[in-house]
Amino acid sequence: MTPRKPFWETKTLSEMTVPEWESLCDGCGLCCLVRFEDEDTGEIIPTRVHCQLFDEHLCRCKDYPNRRKTVPDCIKLTPYNIEDLEWMPPSCAYRRIHEGKDLPLWHPLITGDPESTHKAGVSVRDQTVSELSFVDAEDAMDFVATDLMRDRGDDLYEPEDGED
Repeated sequence: MTPRKPFWETKTLSEMTVPEWESLCDGCGLCCLVRFEDEDTGEIIPTRVHCQLFDEHLCRCKDYPNRRKTVPDCIKLTPYNIEDLEWMPPSCAYRRIHEGKDLPLWHPLITGDPESTHKAGVSVRDQTVSELSFVDAEDAMDFVATDLMRDRGDDLYEPEDGED
């Protein structure tokens, strides 16, 4: 009997159920960071400044179901807009699947460990500051972090001793 392939290898993003779609999020927190766009070049400039609803330790939204009430410009990721969101991290599972790539070896759906993204050093856990700490939004430019756009999707994952 041939083992059944996981859903992310057999379905397109638009064919996934809501639970499947939501499980693709690895919890890195990179999509919840403040970004700027260079007006001259169009380059996206990431910062280590997080959205006011982002829990910097859990790497999750504090009010995900209602986030757009507090943050109206929060972008809802869908199978139909992923192609237009060039600012999404290259290691993002949604982006990788859309581009025909595999999930990263450190992805929780691969490892079975919800902490593997953090253990692999891919998340921004405890490395950011809230946008609420600034009087002037432009002050976030003091926290530019171009290293966050490096594609970590092909990074190796070595489980810690005692893990499978």
